[in-house]
Amino acid sequence: MKKATSLFVASLLAITTLTTLKAQDQATKTDAASLQDQKADLKAAAADTSKKHWKKGGIISLSGQQVSLTNWAAGGQSAISAGSLVNMFFNYHKGKIIWESNINLAYGVIKQSSNKNWLKNDDRIQLTTRVGREAFKNAYYTMLGDFKSQFAPGYNYPNDSTKISDFLAPAYFLLAAGMDFQIDTNLSFFVSPATARITLVHNDTLAKQGAYGVQGDVVTNGVITTHYKEVREQIGGYVKMQYRRNVMHNVSLGTMVELFSDYIHNPQNLYVNWTVLIAMKVNKYISATLNTQLIYDPAVKIKQADGTEVGPRVQFKQVLGVGLAYKF
Repeated sequence: MKKATSLFVASLLAITTLTTLKAQDQATKTDAASLQDQKADLKAAAADTSKKHWKKGGIISLSGQQVSLTNWAAGGQSAISAGSLVNMFFNYHKGKIIWESNINLAYGVIKQSSNKNWLKNDDRIQLTTRVGREAFKNAYYTMLGDFKSQFAPGYNYPNDSTKISDFLAPAYFLLAAGMDFQIDTNLSFFVSPATARITLVHNDTLAKQGAYGVQGDVVTNGVITTHYKEVREQIGGYVKMQYRRNVMHNVSLGTMVELFSDYIHNPQNLYVNWTVLIAMKVNKYISATLNTQLIYDPAVKIKQADGTEVGPRVQFKQVLGVGLAYKF
């Protein structure tokens, strides 16, 4: 009897031990799963918080125009044109740190019945980024970098054998340190008393001519006494204003003005670059864009159709396009 009782007690203890171990194992698995869920929640919360610090938007558009004339008494030429535009911004703001970047790209061509070749009528690359740390309310110590150039060669039309520009000819690099004043979410002013501006003409023919302000070949009595340079360095002051807002339903306005003064060479002669972009959304995929650019560069001479050059002039370009667009 004692033997049977001992056996029963031992069996009961074994069953109890196994049940306890199983319960502990299940609890451990539950705790591990709970920890994994908490970890996933924390990651999701962190990602969600990170997204809240970003503000981004822009427009990507493709537009075209076609004109066909047959026995048209009033005259004119048949023509077809196409253009593309990319304008985007990515802004990050967390605590005392801001980081803002802009991408501005454009390219357009036109073909007329009197010309077998496609002619370039729009070409622009501009990449800008700036990083700042808050100094006091709405003001930031800021470093700014900017790059401008074009995608393809440009010619002195109607003479399409004389190249007057190319990729990286010219190209402009700018690095500035200063204060950025964020007036509100739409308007900002950047002021830099210490700015380095570099002009690159990466084309031997244009550089030898001294195009876009670089040092060209100097010839005395048929001998080159000073050789050309592809690079021109300038130190000066720089101001940039940006404004962007939705002026009404489905209509947005963006404008940017840049001013640069060379401290060493004629500081009274300002470099000016002023762009305006108006985007009008018709529906989800169709919109109209009006893009203008005004440039005054005191170092750039304007080549006329007959090949002669005149002093610096106000340069102005306006592009109106209607077509497919994605606005975000």
